[in-house]
Amino acid sequence: MTPRRLVVTSPLEPDLVEQIRRVDDRVAVTYPEELLAAPRYPSDHPFAPADERWEPLLDEAEVLFDFGPLELAPTLGSRERLRWIQGTSAGVGRLVERVGLLDSDVVVTTASGVHARPLAEFVLLSMLIFGKNTLHLTRQQREHRWERHADEEVRGKLVCVVGLGKIGREIARLARALDARVIGVVREAGGRTAEQLGVDEVVAAVALDDVLPQADVVVLATPHTQETHRLLDARRLALLRPSAILVNVARGDVVDEPALVDALRSGRLRGAALDVFEREPLPPESPLWDLPNVFISPHSASTVAAENARIVELFCRNLRAYLDGAPMLNVLDKALLY
Repeated sequence: MTPRRLVVTSPLEPDLVEQIRRVDDRVAVTYPEELLAAPRYPSDHPFAPADERWEPLLDEAEVLFDFGPLELAPTLGSRERLRWIQGTSAGVGRLVERVGLLDSDVVVTTASGVHARPLAEFVLLSMLIFGKNTLHLTRQQREHRWERHADEEVRGKLVCVVGLGKIGREIARLARALDARVIGVVREAGGRTAEQLGVDEVVAAVALDDVLPQADVVVLATPHTQETHRLLDARRLALLRPSAILVNVARGDVVDEPALVDALRSGRLRGAALDVFEREPLPPESPLWDLPNVFISPHSASTVAAENARIVELFCRNLRAYLDGAPMLNVLDKALLY
């Protein structure tokens, strides 16, 4: 029997490649290291550079680990043997749409859940940064100034988590562990209860305007879709208390960035912790860099050294299911884009 070709298109540690190879003898694993971009940091998943040597590899592949060269991604839907792509990110919906895979028969699975804990910890860090005046303290230290002050506690804060997927639920769990009260905002409120979702209250997205004026912290953890594009626009930002903070671990396009800059500059919003932006890398001329009430992370809050091992573990489980004709985990809903 001819082996079924699996091509890894992102850099992985050698032991993880071997872990994939050991899943099933029916699968022939190709790891074209010479064609891959060098990782810049642990668990980096850069797109491979375009190279004519990718063509036969993509033509032979039944399964891809990640999407390969970005320039060739629009051709994936027409590769006759390709049946499944495992993404290395949870939020691959827009990429799938952009490269024309929505109408193809290629199944796409995401890395949903892999990044939940790191992102939840970033949200807690952000809450503590503003509650403990860390940005101000850092400036004082640079200036050798000693000025005593009073801080805040997380306990008793109302945290509004927009999006209760695996990331949102982990954010809620850690926030509640510090005695915050959490309201979760979901696309539709039917189905699971607040107790099942691990929050104090759950509301539908149509009630977002009612929740925002109550919130001390607003956390965006929702996929970027047509429904969530600029979900937090100028009108909704104006509903927030001046004492509120915004934490965005979703996608930059979920916020109206110019309106956010205006709110932060004017003092109508206390502060923002941002891991994602409308344009990435964040342009040097962006005013967000220099605002004293902004904490910036270069879209790295989700990445930890153990990420590759976790994604490969998920992939191997999915590979066994795929070969056995069983349901796979994290199959992208191409209508919802998540």
